Amino acid sequence: MNVGEPAPDFEAESTTGKIKLSDFKGKNVVLYFYPKSFTPGCTREIQRFVELYEEFKKLNTEIIGVSADSLTTQKRFAEKYNAKFPVVADKEKKIIEMYRVLNEKGTSAQRVTFIIDSEGKVVEVLKNLKKAEEHADKALEVIKKITSTK
Repeated sequence: MNVGEPAPDFEAESTTGKIKLSDFKGKNVVLYFYPKSFTPGCTREIQRFVELYEEFKKLNTEIIGVSADSLTTQKRFAEKYNAKFPVVADKEKKIIEMYRVLNEKGTSAQRVTFIIDSEGKVVEVLKNLKKAEEHADKALEVIKKITSTK
């Protein structure tokens, strides 16, 4: 998945009901993949996205979290950390494979964040950051940049 490419559409069960990426056309989307709910890095990451959620919303941006955990686990994870954005259960790893972020063992997603503009194009891919929670801050920086140029 490269910058400039259209983000592949998907339909999935999430903590807010069934969603499709194309439902968010006209909005920017921060699509973040993470390895496993309730692990330390993933917990810090969702907490940071929750903290910054209102700022993202002001910039016409939706956040979507994705991991291979079950919907039951995702609901517990989202509720515990008060995530108002959809957290997707991708147990079959279809979306994870579509975005080419499956880990080497083939068991879960790598920690990768895609920033998708309101036209549905990938404008930035964040990976290999030192801390999981940096994904939220860096994503917000990118969103601020792309919204100020429109």
